[in-house]
Amino acid sequence: MDLILNVLKGLWESSGFATLEWQNLVMILVSFVFLFLAIHPKFRFEPLLLVPIAFGILLANLPGAGLMDDLTAGQIFGGDGSLAGQGEHWYDSGVLRIIYAGVKSNIFPCLIFMGVGAMTDFGPLLSNPVSLLLGAAAQLGIYVAFLIAIALGFNPQEAASIAIIGGADGPTAIYLTSKLASHLLAPIALAAYSYMALIPLIQPPIMKALTTKKEREVKMTQLRKVTKTEKIIFPVIVLVLVALILPSVAPLLGMFMLGNLFRECGVVDRLSDVAQNALNNIIVILLGVTVGATANGQSFLQVQTLKIVALGLIAFCFSTVGGVLLGKLLYLVTGGKINPLIGAAGVSAVPMAARVAQNEGRKYNPTNFLLMHAMGPNVAGVIGSAVAAGFLLIMFQ
Repeated sequence: MDLILNVLKGLWESSGFATLEWQNLVMILVSFVFLFLAIHPKFRFEPLLLVPIAFGILLANLPGAGLMDDLTAGQIFGGDGSLAGQGEHWYDSGVLRIIYAGVKSNIFPCLIFMGVGAMTDFGPLLSNPVSLLLGAAAQLGIYVAFLIAIALGFNPQEAASIAIIGGADGPTAIYLTSKLASHLLAPIALAAYSYMALIPLIQPPIMKALTTKKEREVKMTQLRKVTKTEKIIFPVIVLVLVALILPSVAPLLGMFMLGNLFRECGVVDRLSDVAQNALNNIIVILLGVTVGATANGQSFLQVQTLKIVALGLIAFCFSTVGGVLLGKLLYLVTGGKINPLIGAAGVSAVPMAARVAQNEGRKYNPTNFLLMHAMGPNVAGVIGSAVAAGFLLIMFQ
């Protein structure tokens, strides 16, 4: 009998139930909510991002699994930063921690940018250059959040890293944070990608509050046709100009423009297809799961982390406000030819923000088709957030 009891006791002590803490339970519930929002037919909030992120959160909060154990100088650290044991090799680390090296080294963000570039059509931006202004205005949240973060006691490097969440650009947020405040990489990356996935929930109330029914019903005219030559020259010229002014963003912007050149040049269709589909999907899986896996309950549910998440939401909201307000101004200047809703697409979450503008426009005018018009500010937002990151790097690195 004693033997059976000892076996049962040992089984209990070695199980995750014995070390399960309330923080883990909270984060597991959060992962369930994210999965619900991603999978339920009523919501379907960017499942390509939210499903791997949510499952990563779930995996990281299973006690004893060790998926995010970190081997540093012969010591293995758990996801909450506590010493978990001794090791001899880097491959003693948890499997997700090893994959996470692709995030910390900026390999994944750069490859994601190449895939996004291969999927991006600069035609709407080139046919309507005023989109650049909307993309710039939608970076407002970055600077608002920076000032608030400074007021809350974060140093300039930390404040800049938190503020870039307002650009709604996960790869750029990871890239900047890894250089300025790497110790905040986990909460910032998770906040950036979570808010990108929740765009359909966050933006519509702001868009509705800042516009009138008449403005939301505006039907925009068809865009002019952009030549193939323009589309080939544009990414090269933009890269050269921006990289010469802000060399620090050349890795991100360079991969973005390379992917776009694959798409537009017409002679490397196989490379374009791989960048858009197979490679991009693989990196999204790896990046999403490992970013989610940084949300260990013990380290994530802290005051500083919750401040970062809140500041990220503020940044995101103000970026939407900036784009919509400039859209309203352009509506007045052009005599009602521009629908202010497309200003919300100035955040650089491609193409999620453009789809939200399209869906909101169709609610008030079923004949409206704003998607291509919204893609202009959306693409401009990618360039705008990269430029903002380069400026912050110059200022605070």
